[in-house]
Amino acid sequence: METTQRISVQELTPESKRVFVLVKVMEKSEAKEIPSRFGPTRTVTEALVADGSASILMSLWDEQAGQVAVGDTLQVENGYISLVRGHMRLNIGKYGTMTKVEDAIEPNTGTNLSTQEFDQPRRNPRYNRYPSSWQGKY
Repeated sequence: METTQRISVQELTPESKRVFVLVKVMEKSEAKEIPSRFGPTRTVTEALVADGSASILMSLWDEQAGQVAVGDTLQVENGYISLVRGHMRLNIGKYGTMTKVEDAIEPNTGTNLSTQEFDQPRRNPRYNRYPSSWQGKY
């Protein structure tokens, strides 16, 4: 069995999966309602979290937001990074966990990874209706 090793926020990339980090909640926004195509409306709250290396925005969905307060130290296990309009967000997801811990962290909010913009490939294959082999033939 593979052991999970904790990484720093600075080491996160848009491709990061199975993320294990220890972070402190620095700020928490108001909840926003997000309409869903597949069910009821959901709420998302963004929290700025940081460790000693950097900070990043973390998306807290529905009841997760009520479990977190500014000043809490959280251990995130099996989280992942997603891109929201080209900017990184830390997510817990349905397979991850978020646990409050007593560890002391000296947070570094000088470098916010969520301010850096990344190219984001289109997810919906319907935008490219024809295979690339058809391009220019008709």
